[in-house]
Amino acid sequence: MKLNEIRDNPGARLKSKRLGRGIGSGKGKTSGKGVKGQKAREGVSLNGFEGGQLPIYRRLPKRGFNNISRKEYAPLNLNTLEAAIEAGKLDAAQPITEALLAEAGVVRLNKVAGVRLLARGAITRAVTIEVSGASAAAVAAIEQAGGKVTTTVAKAAAEAA
Repeated sequence: MKLNEIRDNPGARLKSKRLGRGIGSGKGKTSGKGVKGQKAREGVSLNGFEGGQLPIYRRLPKRGFNNISRKEYAPLNLNTLEAAIEAGKLDAAQPITEALLAEAGVVRLNKVAGVRLLARGAITRAVTIEVSGASAAAVAAIEQAGGKVTTTVAKAAAEAA
C-alpha cells in the first residue's frame, strides 16, 4: 500500500447539501434559513442568545458550584507518621493528637478543619493517635501494628443510621 492509494471507507464522508440551487433541490431560494431577519443574514453568531430570556451564563453564580460549607482536612499518611517518629519529632509511647502533629511540623492546621489519616506507606510500631478522620485501610494498618485510632468527627453514614 502506498500513501496515494489510501482512501476513506465508502460512505465515511457525506457530501454536503448544495444550497440555493433551485426549487427542485429542496434547499433552494432561502437555503433553509426562512425569510429575512438576523438569522437569515451572513455572519450571524448568536451563541448563548436565548430569545431575550436571561442567558444561562448570566443566571448561574460566578463563584461556581463549590460547596462553601465543605470542610478540608490535612492529609497524614502512615509513612509520614513513621518518619516523624523515627526522626524524634513525635513520641510513639504517648498519645498523638492533632495539636502535637502541628507542633512537630508534620501537618499544617491553619486553613483546615483537622487531620485525616491515610494508608500510604506502612507503620511498624504501636501508636495511639487521635485525628478528625481516618481511612479504613489506615485504621486496619495501625491496629495490625498494635496501635489504636480514635476519630473525633463521626461519619455522616454513621449519624444517619
